[in-house]
Amino acid sequence: MTPSDSLAPAALRGAVDLSALSQRPPTPADAAPAAASPVRFDTDDASVEIRMTQSMRVPIVLIAWTQRSAPSLELVNTMVRLAEARNGKIGIAPLEVERAPQLIAALQLQSVPTVIALVAGQPVPLFEGVQPEPVINDLFDRLLELAAQHGVTGELNIASDASPAEPEPTPLPPLHQEAEAALERRDFAAAVQAYKTAIAQDPRDSAAVAGMARAALLGRLNGRGMADIRNAAAAAPTDLEAQLAVADLDVSGGHVDDAFDRVLTLFPTLDADGKAIARQRLLELFEVVGTDDARVAAARRRLTNLLY
Repeated sequence: MTPSDSLAPAALRGAVDLSALSQRPPTPADAAPAAASPVRFDTDDASVEIRMTQSMRVPIVLIAWTQRSAPSLELVNTMVRLAEARNGKIGIAPLEVERAPQLIAALQLQSVPTVIALVAGQPVPLFEGVQPEPVINDLFDRLLELAAQHGVTGELNIASDASPAEPEPTPLPPLHQEAEAALERRDFAAAVQAYKTAIAQDPRDSAAVAGMARAALLGRLNGRGMADIRNAAAAAPTDLEAQLAVADLDVSGGHVDDAFDRVLTLFPTLDADGKAIARQRLLELFEVVGTDDARVAAARRRLTNLLY
């Protein structure tokens, strides 16, 4: 999916530089989060993978916020209320920056509040700063239109007597369930193996192919510092593995074009073995992003031209 620039309002107001947060006084005690809501899913580094899975069913809106910024807290409460009015068609995932340093770095967020939607596992930038309700309402309408174009048309369970509820998932095949369970416990090798077994049983299982590529990507990044990855690539611009690591990082953070361009620019300088490795990694990243994504189609054409 290609993030739609038309979704982002031109005005950016109310944003707070993340680097300055440590010097800001705490938010007054009366600026408290809204009461529990069936459309609200507070998110951190450990639970973002669950949000990605949820976004295959309903759009999930990530809001980077902090207790030290009263406007960001107010925005969270406003967006939860507006999502509730849509009867479970949108989920809100407040992302408190102090609890999600890895995700904040991966998304390269510079200020709070920043709002990014997830649709079918892909990030769609919405806006920075504080926006008025009419703007947010319009954005939600267009976000639902975008989601529908990609088959994301489910609803959350918002029964009045329910506690914050996860979307009711479509039952997964046993091996897919095994893979998802492995991902939740961050056993990426086991997830890859489960998906690999599913593909061996049914080579046409495109969901398993994409899932295996995603699990392999997470496994390659697991435990690696983002600054270390970028510094290593900057120090060795012709080192294939270093550049592939940054491409992994960029795809995980939604910087898809940057990832593809990095590998494809290096590609003509590689020997035959290096080209084979780079090609295989690109094919895996294509699966992670989605083979029907316009950015994948463009990168695939460029790769074909380089090969032939």
